Amino acid sequence: MTLKAFQNKCAAIAENKTFTNIIIGLILLNAIIVGLETYPVINQRYTDYLYWADVVLLSIFTIEIIIRIIGSSSLVHFFKNPWNIFDFVIVTASILFVGSNYVIVLRIFRILRVLRAISIIPSLRKMVNALLLTIPSMGNIMILLAIFFYMYAVIGTMLFQSIAPDHFGSLHRTLLTLFQILTLDSWATGVMYPILEETRIALIYFLSFILIGAFVIVNLFVGVIVNNVEEANRENQPTPTDLKLEAMENELKEIKALLKERDTK
Repeated sequence: MTLKAFQNKCAAIAENKTFTNIIIGLILLNAIIVGLETYPVINQRYTDYLYWADVVLLSIFTIEIIIRIIGSSSLVHFFKNPWNIFDFVIVTASILFVGSNYVIVLRIFRILRVLRAISIIPSLRKMVNALLLTIPSMGNIMILLAIFFYMYAVIGTMLFQSIAPDHFGSLHRTLLTLFQILTLDSWATGVMYPILEETRIALIYFLSFILIGAFVIVNLFVGVIVNNVEEANRENQPTPTDLKLEAMENELKEIKALLKERDTK
């Protein structure tokens, strides 16, 4: 077998749907094994089995990366894809930290292998790419949110510093409290009601923060994300022109095949 034929064989394996599904299944198995290790009873009883299962999975992932690299037209072409770089770094780091004293780092990279499911599954990869496209357009919203947070933090510290020092004792503590309120986590019973017993202005402060922060600014984030995901889906869908060109190319291939068959006769 020539080098070119071997490269084509690796490329065919890497693009094979069954091969991809097997890798996805092994990534999920890796996630289950890492999860089982968090149970001390299971980890102590089956330490050797879990260790060798991880070694086998890491070996398979290493072979998979090698196959994809060989099947690529060149190293430059392989590493042009950010997802390929991500897969390569995760697997390489896992190999480098095997048997090292950095057990926590090794465990982190082992659980990070689960993220490889994003690079393997096209629909997940499309979704993440769409989310990444939203980052530049979120700049103005982030600035607006920062101004909004800072204003309410300063006002809240001035108003409630003496009433609730645990929540509003300093600027940075107030910012943490406002973040908790924005998540709607026990903001009424845990924060607002005790302060409301001391001063009625707390009602205006907290309700205005919830209305503007949680219902307006956060929804702006959601709107930008949804809009970018829809645009990404529209870009990935073939246009009528693309379909016509594909049909013409297929017809030309059929005509060439017929002419070639006639010449051979």
